[in-house]
Amino acid sequence: MDVPDSILKSGGKQPCVSVIVAVYNAESYLHRCLDSLLAQTLTNIEILLVNDGSSDNSGVICDEYAKLYPQIKVFHRKNYGVSSTRQFGIEQAKGMYSIHVDPDDWVEPDMLKSCYEEACRCNADMVIFDFIVERKKGSFVCSQQPQSLETSKLLNEMFTTLHGGCCNKLIRHSCYSEYNVAFPCGFSCFEDLYVIASLLRNHLKVCYMPKPFYHYDKYINTNSILRCYTMKSLEEDRNMFLAFSILSETLGPAKICCMQTVTLHMVARAFNSCILNGKQFQERFAFALPYISSNTRISCFRRWKFCTACQGYYGILSFPQRLFKNICRLKNSCCFLGINVIL
Repeated sequence: MDVPDSILKSGGKQPCVSVIVAVYNAESYLHRCLDSLLAQTLTNIEILLVNDGSSDNSGVICDEYAKLYPQIKVFHRKNYGVSSTRQFGIEQAKGMYSIHVDPDDWVEPDMLKSCYEEACRCNADMVIFDFIVERKKGSFVCSQQPQSLETSKLLNEMFTTLHGGCCNKLIRHSCYSEYNVAFPCGFSCFEDLYVIASLLRNHLKVCYMPKPFYHYDKYINTNSILRCYTMKSLEEDRNMFLAFSILSETLGPAKICCMQTVTLHMVARAFNSCILNGKQFQERFAFALPYISSNTRISCFRRWKFCTACQGYYGILSFPQRLFKNICRLKNSCCFLGINVIL
């Protein structure tokens, strides 16, 4: 299907693409993200900035951009969490297609135009593309080429070899309402994977573009949900597990991969956090043993480590990690007091 020139130009009545940015305490890098979106070669777009109760100047920055650029719309809300914020953006979006961009990331200028034209050419419900992982020591391209574009097989890959997030997927916006798919409440990690899996179980038309348009920054956001883990995170991960347990019943052959991946993520996060003792860890994660022990996609050592922890030996296994964290805290405290310590 060819893309009408009238749609590609900014004069079109309906935006080609809605870009949803869930903003929370992102003042130090938000400019970079927004500037990359404003540099898009596809001009008939809308950029929805949903400020999720930021306590820094993120809201002010959003308002400043909205005054200068008519394609930007700003919504200020209380702090409901990333999942609720993404869903609010979905409900406000007017575009034929939509995509989520995190405020600590940035995109290539031709991302939206290339993906939108490909979606129109293939009449696709979802366009998957590569992305670039940005680290302190350099960057690398992460290929997202599926082995198959059949949704039943894609589901398995989303839980194993492919990135299950929304940031590298342009999605026909009507699919959310047509298939009654929404971002879940109660957890703030893997919420995007939950949505992608919920969409793909409906046999969407999917195409793939072998181009890295998205820059996924792994280090700049020190307040990332993936880095900060508390007792609240523990409960949210439990909610996540329960939600995926229900969803997995509708995923066919992908059910096993789904539960193995979600369980591994939940156990690994708790293990690395060092906020539980051995008995607490066993009480919370004894049920995870079958999922961890059967997951042959991880090393034998990791399987042994997590299975042993789930059986009550977490305290012993986590001792080196706890020691390392305490040393780091001591070093940071000494640096704060102006004491130079070599550890």
